Amino acid sequence: MSSLRLALCIAAVAAFASPALCAAAHPATQTPQRLAQAQPVPAQPPQPQIADPFGEEVTLTPKTIIYFKGSGNWDSAFETLIDAFKSVQGYMTKEGLKPDGPFMTVYTSTDDTGFQFQAAVPIAEAPKNPPRGDIAVGTSQAGKALRFTHRGPYDSMDSTYEAISNHLDEKRIEAQDLFIEEYVTDPLTTPEDKLVIHVLVPIK
Repeated sequence: MSSLRLALCIAAVAAFASPALCAAAHPATQTPQRLAQAQPVPAQPPQPQIADPFGEEVTLTPKTIIYFKGSGNWDSAFETLIDAFKSVQGYMTKEGLKPDGPFMTVYTSTDDTGFQFQAAVPIAEAPKNPPRGDIAVGTSQAGKALRFTHRGPYDSMDSTYEAISNHLDEKRIEAQDLFIEEYVTDPLTTPEDKLVIHVLVPIK
């Protein structure tokens, strides 16, 4: 498939400094209290950056979703998904529905050139006025899955998926024939380079 930044103080030139000033500047002539006050504060060590869990096992709980069912190609994948989410959001706004969780894409089929998908938004309960056409009501995936995290542009997700594939091979884990992208950041409003996406891989 085509996803971390001392101060140095110099004494006055002796020819222009008074004896009193020179004495004050010399550590041997300072009182312990003044020495304590003059000591530089040690710099705080940088806080270590905690890496995102990679391959963390989670349990998916089923949720009612509104989704747009469609297909696309990898060259324009993100644009296709954004258009689909806008369609779902338009229906939800019209019906007065609010999201009950992050947007997600369920990839139901993929190959080297394209994919079939459901662009889904969880809701608290099924709408009284069911959608028609390309938009439908359904239930999200349930069961055991592995969660991986991608940060950055959608176009760079190839490296994330390659790492996921390697992880599954190394651990000899058998995955189901679908995978899910759960958008921690809103894909409609977040700059692409600030995206945070959980890739969920249901396992057998």
